Amino acid sequence: MTEQTFESALARLNEIIVLLEKNEVTLSEAATLYKEGQALLQFAQLQLTQFEDMIDIKGE
Repeated sequence: MTEQTFESALARLNEIIVLLEKNEVTLSEAATLYKEGQALLQFAQLQLTQFEDMIDIKGE
């Protein structure tokens, strides 16, 4: 299993958005994709926060 990166999370989020916008998935699949997207978004936000904290510490 490869390690999740900020860039891979954003790429998968874009894939999920495209799938959901096509409106060609079942309601169950849409719910699963939505949950996956939420987890990816949370991961990406955490990565950004950690990066911002790192910049703040080095900038002091």
